[in-house]
Amino acid sequence: QLQASGGGLVQPGGSLRLSCAASGSIARGSVMGWYCQAPGKQRELVTSISSGGATNYADSVKGRFTISRDNAKNTVYLQMNSLEPEDTAVYYCFALWVTKTWGQGTLVTVSS
Repeated sequence: QLQASGGGLVQPGGSLRLSCAASGSIARGSVMGWYCQAPGKQRELVTSISSGGATNYADSVKGRFTISRDNAKNTVYLQMNSLEPEDTAVYYCFALWVTKTWGQGTLVTVSS
């Protein structure tokens, strides 16, 4: 299972930190990361990180978002800085080993 937390309401230019803790059958070698889904849009990949620390970012968040993971805790983090209204979405963490496992979404709202 994946348990996500950390969403909320923030003003433009603000920061949030999302967490996603894996437990149960989630392999510690899984690629983990985050998708987001804005209202009326398809779910899209935001960022991912391998167990070895290799990262991948969508162009729209490069330089603003940072993904990291604590392998001992099997937890992935997403530090979101310089947030923009366009970042408003439900953020879903995932873990990919043989199949993809989804966590529940956490809502991020960027608004003044």
